Amino acid sequence: MPRVLDLVRVSPADQDLDWLKTALQAAVELELATIPPYLCAMWSVKENADPVRSMIRDIAIEEMAHMATACNLPTAIGGTPAINTIDAVPKYPGPLPGEVHPGLVVPLAGLSRDLIWNVFMEIELPFSGPVLFAEGMAFPTIGAFYETIARAYEQLPPDAITGERQIEVGAGTGAAFTIADRLDAKQAISRIKEQGEGSSNSPLGDPDTNPLTDDLAHYYQVAEIFYGRRLVAVDGLFEFVGDVIPFPDVLPMAEVPPAGYPESADFDQAYKSILDKLQSAWENGDQSAMNISVSDMFALESEAVALMETPLPGGGGTFGPDFKLPS
Repeated sequence: MPRVLDLVRVSPADQDLDWLKTALQAAVELELATIPPYLCAMWSVKENADPVRSMIRDIAIEEMAHMATACNLPTAIGGTPAINTIDAVPKYPGPLPGEVHPGLVVPLAGLSRDLIWNVFMEIELPFSGPVLFAEGMAFPTIGAFYETIARAYEQLPPDAITGERQIEVGAGTGAAFTIADRLDAKQAISRIKEQGEGSSNSPLGDPDTNPLTDDLAHYYQVAEIFYGRRLVAVDGLFEFVGDVIPFPDVLPMAEVPPAGYPESADFDQAYKSILDKLQSAWENGDQSAMNISVSDMFALESEAVALMETPLPGGGGTFGPDFKLPS
């Protein structure tokens, strides 16, 4: 089985079942890596009723659904995702898994315009965005990575997709896809791509659904926060000239250093418990473990905020959760 590092150097003809299982493990790690940065940004917003906090929370929920879908994709072809291992758990600050968006370093920090511009808008960058990469060197965006996975799924014989151990999560646009055949896989991957970066002709996260009840793709939502204005259609074009979105008052959580903090030990134990439940969900088809883990994830807020309210001894902001596996 090829190493994750070699995913982009495998020719399409050799992207077989083993390659796909490796790529899907990278997809699980990729989706898991996006969740803690959004949670830290959300928890750092002081007012629960702040619209920016709600916007980031919606993104975090959809990222959790993307991770669940990414876990359903390998179990549907006889694999099992690794979620709670030292190799699978993302390290911060660090790169995105799967050689996606090379050069991007993702930290854990409180919400700021710099974080939005340099990290969140880069994570969600549309494939048609302004940055061009040499083809074959790396996956320039998350969408490009999933395009390759979709093509590999299309090449599988139908009997390779058994639909084993599928876990249901959420409802509406925050729901995970369960996979029974290649069409399910194609639709699931399209949902992940479109909710992150929109489609080639629309900034909507789910352009096939009713626009009256839909929301923007993640890239455009975080851009709204950065520019402080709603994105609206003006004469057929989309511009950030809508209602004002005031930047919220935030706790001054400093960027978590690579070594993390001893003060985050209790948080880390609770985080590991959640990852253990997620591992059980997809190893054993345990729907109840999944249901408990979702509520437990949001219950981490009280411990996270307590850290964010504690000044660092040398100044320069406050502590924050480091989302590490306990040693």
